Amino acid sequence: MRADKIRDLDDRELNHQVAEVEDKLFRLRFQMAMGQTDGLKKYRELKKDRARMNTVKRQRELA
Repeated sequence: MRADKIRDLDDRELNHQVAEVEDKLFRLRFQMAMGQTDGLKKYRELKKDRARMNTVKRQRELA
């Protein structure tokens, strides 16, 4: 997800998106550990998305 789309979300939607990404990361990490998928690229993208969302949340806290 791009940063401008993340900034357009309100706080409630942003928290919901962060929770969804956390859940997806958990499931993907579990599948990779079991050898069911080679989703390393998707895993990296999700981690970056989570970092972007957390950055926007922190910017809003400081503002």
